[in-house]
Amino acid sequence: MNNILVYCELDGTRVVDVSLELLSKGRELADTLGVALEAVALGANLASVASQVFPYGVDKLHLFDDERLSPYTTLPHASALVKFIGEEQPQIFLLGATVIGRDLGPRVSSALGSGLTADCTSLEIGDYEDKKKGETISNLLYQIRPAFGGNIVATIVNPYNRPQMATVREGVMPLKRVRPDDYVGEVVNHTVADYVNEADFVVRILERHLQKAENNLKSAPIVVAGGYGMGSKENFDMLFTLAHELHGEVGATRAAVDAGFTTHDRQIGQTGLTVRPKVYFACGISGQVQHIAGMQDSGIIISINSDPDAPINAIADYVITGKVEEVIPKLITQYQKKS
Repeated sequence: MNNILVYCELDGTRVVDVSLELLSKGRELADTLGVALEAVALGANLASVASQVFPYGVDKLHLFDDERLSPYTTLPHASALVKFIGEEQPQIFLLGATVIGRDLGPRVSSALGSGLTADCTSLEIGDYEDKKKGETISNLLYQIRPAFGGNIVATIVNPYNRPQMATVREGVMPLKRVRPDDYVGEVVNHTVADYVNEADFVVRILERHLQKAENNLKSAPIVVAGGYGMGSKENFDMLFTLAHELHGEVGATRAAVDAGFTTHDRQIGQTGLTVRPKVYFACGISGQVQHIAGMQDSGIIISINSDPDAPINAIADYVITGKVEEVIPKLITQYQKKS
C-alpha cells in the first residue's frame, strides 16, 4: 500500500535500460519517503527478470507471465495494470518515456483518473502549499520537465489524485546498483486471467521487423558535439571525420539541428538525449543551460570555441580557444597520424 511502483519494460526477456534507471531513482525516492520499492513486469518467460532488477533496490517484484503478453500489445497490458494498480494503490507509478511507455501511461492514467506528467527529466520529493485551501501537502512527487519548447523547466505536482504518474526520459537518471547481484527479494506471480479479459487479446502481432538505430550516441564512450557556432553544414560534417578517428559518435545542440546541420536524433539536451560519455568534445557550443543539462555528467569535457568567455568553458575540463574550422582539421590530422 502506497509504495512506489515502476513498470519494467521488456525487450524480449531483457529489462530495458530506462526501466533500470527508474528503479535506481525509485530506490532513492522510496528511501526519502520511507516506503518500499516495487516493480512490475508483463511478458513471457520472465524467470530472469528477478536477477536483473533486485540489484537496483527492488523490494518486491510482480510478474505477469503469459505467452500472449509478448510482444507488447496495448489492451492486455493496460487492463492488467489498471486492475493491479487499483489493488496495490501505489502513491507513485513510473514508466519510461519510450514508445511503449507513451502508449501505456496515458491509458492507465485515464482509466485511474490520476493524471500523468510526460517526458520528465528529473524527479524529487517536496511539499506543496495550496493557497486556496490554506494547507500544505507534504512528500509530493515533483515531476520536472522542459516546457514551451525547452525554454523553461516546469515543476508539476499532483496533490490530490493517486497514483502520481510520470514517464521519464531515457538516460537522465544514473544507474545505481545498491545490492549484490545474487540478492533475491520477494517475487509475486500473478494469474493473468484474473486481470485480463479474453477480449483484450483481440490484437495479435503476426510478424515484427526491427530497424537498428542509425547512431550509438547513448552508449558511445566519446561524443563529438557541435553547435550553431560550427557555422555551416559543411563545417559540421568535419565532426563526423573527427568522431570516426576517435571511434566516437556525433552529437549536436538544438540550434545546430534547427539550422539543418544534422538530424534530430543527434540532439543533446533537455529536448534531446542525455549522454554521459567518458570524453565530450563541445565544438562551437556556447553552453546554454538546455544543452548543458544533457551532457554535464560527462567524464571529461573539452571545449573548442572562439569565445574565451563562452558559458560552456565554465564547466569544461579543457578549453581550446580558436576557430573551429581551424582547430578541428588540426585535430583530425594529428589523430590520423596516430592511427
